[in-house]
Amino acid sequence: MLYFSTRGQTQPHTFTKAVEAGLAPDGGLFLPRELPDISRRLQAWEALNYAELAAEFFTIFAPELTREEWQAITREAYGRFTHPDVAPLVKLDDRTFVLELFHGPTLAFKDFALQLLGLLYKRQVQCSGRHLAVLGATSGDTGSAAIHGCLGQPGITMFILYPNGRVAPLQERQMACTGVDNVFAIPVPGTFDDAQRVVKEAFADAAFAREVNLSAVNSINIARVLAQCVYYIYAWLQLPPDTRRRVEFVVPTGNFGNVLAGWLAAQMGLPGVTFRVATNQNDILFRFFTTGIYEQSSVQPSHAPSMDIQAASNFERYLYYVLDSDSDKVRAVMEDVKATGRADLSGHAFPGMRATRMDDAGIREAIARVWKDFGYVADPHTACAFTGMDPEAVSVVLATASPAKFPDVVTEATGSEPVHPVLEALKSLPLKTCPLPATVEAVKAFVRAHLPAAE
Repeated sequence: MLYFSTRGQTQPHTFTKAVEAGLAPDGGLFLPRELPDISRRLQAWEALNYAELAAEFFTIFAPELTREEWQAITREAYGRFTHPDVAPLVKLDDRTFVLELFHGPTLAFKDFALQLLGLLYKRQVQCSGRHLAVLGATSGDTGSAAIHGCLGQPGITMFILYPNGRVAPLQERQMACTGVDNVFAIPVPGTFDDAQRVVKEAFADAAFAREVNLSAVNSINIARVLAQCVYYIYAWLQLPPDTRRRVEFVVPTGNFGNVLAGWLAAQMGLPGVTFRVATNQNDILFRFFTTGIYEQSSVQPSHAPSMDIQAASNFERYLYYVLDSDSDKVRAVMEDVKATGRADLSGHAFPGMRATRMDDAGIREAIARVWKDFGYVADPHTACAFTGMDPEAVSVVLATASPAKFPDVVTEATGSEPVHPVLEALKSLPLKTCPLPATVEAVKAFVRAHLPAAE
């Protein structure tokens, strides 16, 4: 299978080359040339555990790796999760389920993609013999998950940008208390969107990307989106068969990658599913699905900091399909977004997709209500999902992070502080950060200065 750019001006790439590049050379995002029909495979997949399902799924999308290679990679990646089901489906009542995606090493859903991506990077270094510079931006969980996916792997140096003072303290500690020499946690002034802009500008400099052998861990990397498709399929297969006819996945999201993965699974033939985008008060995606207008505004810090985003990277992939796979139209819209922060798609339909929003007061109330009604503790991102449920559908809420990562608001809402031994161990460790200005020149200079000298 080959991968093409949403902007249509890049030669097709293999899976391995698309993962290595991260961002397409023309500034677009990679997508598979065609989406396979998985509907006939679902019955056979029902008997598989999570790692086995992931291996079968990736064998379709990256046949340049053998099935045996994929089985080894997924077995190692998901063997690091603490729950035997990897992504357990928890029943709250007959029509409400929670898909827990926080049993990985950094207690957030990003581990599903980044544990696997780290192993792909390891394979890439072994095959090429070249040192890899991994660059990413994070609003909280991506950075720590990316770092822990590559810990202890020779030939990789990681540079993770994040908005100074705008991630949760424990999220920052997961990035800046590793004690290893090949990881650099880089706080920059401004918002996540500022950090993400710098990363995209670095990748747009093709000469620099080649010079340092740059690769991306953000959800612009196609491997991340495909890895996240798997848990939608797994969750659907865990539902009682008589409930699968109408299922709404409720997805807390800021950068759009998480819900896009589910939407792609539906386009591949996962039957009977729709999606609700659950946003916080930084509600650009809620406004888009309500009005058809994509319009960026200022970021307001919230109780759900990983969703404090106004420039949703994966929106461009969804836009490609909304615009009937017309790369010329995609380029025109993205040029408008870059120039004005706005795009008008009000003349288009978005079947199977809707959105809701929740402000900070609503988040506190939702955490308290879910605890009271179900005895279940939701983190502030997951809490955004508990509004506007479809009474005609079974709801599967994606629980994106452990509540222990956000103890202040959870304690306030439930009266009990959530704790986790992994996070408790971080509190006494020294914090090592490398503050930089939010400019591509500063970041490129830092990367060059901190890569190992060529032998």
